[in-house]
Amino acid sequence: MRVISGTAKSLPLKTVPGMDTRPTTDRIKETLFNMLAPYVQGARFLDLFAGSGAIGIEALSRGAHEAVFVEKNRRAVQCIRENLEFTRLSKEAEVLQEDVFAALERLERRAGELSISRDGGRPYIFDVVFLDPPYNCLLEKQVLEVLAHSCLIDGDSLIVAEASLQTAFDYLEALGFEQIKLKKYKTNVHLFCRRA
Repeated sequence: MRVISGTAKSLPLKTVPGMDTRPTTDRIKETLFNMLAPYVQGARFLDLFAGSGAIGIEALSRGAHEAVFVEKNRRAVQCIRENLEFTRLSKEAEVLQEDVFAALERLERRAGELSISRDGGRPYIFDVVFLDPPYNCLLEKQVLEVLAHSCLIDGDSLIVAEASLQTAFDYLEALGFEQIKLKKYKTNVHLFCRRA
């Protein structure tokens, strides 16, 4: 696995040993970022269930302003830190070792504090949220339920969820989201959506 493009182009990335994480292949990652290209430059990027950090690192390499990585697996977090160090992208990154839902709560508190303390500054909103939870556990739905009412995104924020081919997203409209695109691969899909 490697960085496809940008400042860290072609640098190899470590992956987490074992079956706890499921790295996105270089080919799928390249397809994904071809679609994400208009959104990444200068973006605040949130990588949930980050695994080895390959998606957030690709975003940073391609010009994202900052990336927050959320991963609870200790070995995966170590892998993210090593990959960030190796690609020299640590300064633009924050790694949170905790459950995704606890991390979202923490980030919402931070957003609230920043909105009080800042005078006309940029609100703490993520331009792109990427989530790649374990397949077929309904975690993508649970995350979208949280984001539906979250101050971490707005109507311009793009949310991308990776899921198994069997995953249904028929609840999107009820949560207040609109589907922009559903890209299917052999074994999985990428859902692109935003607030309606």
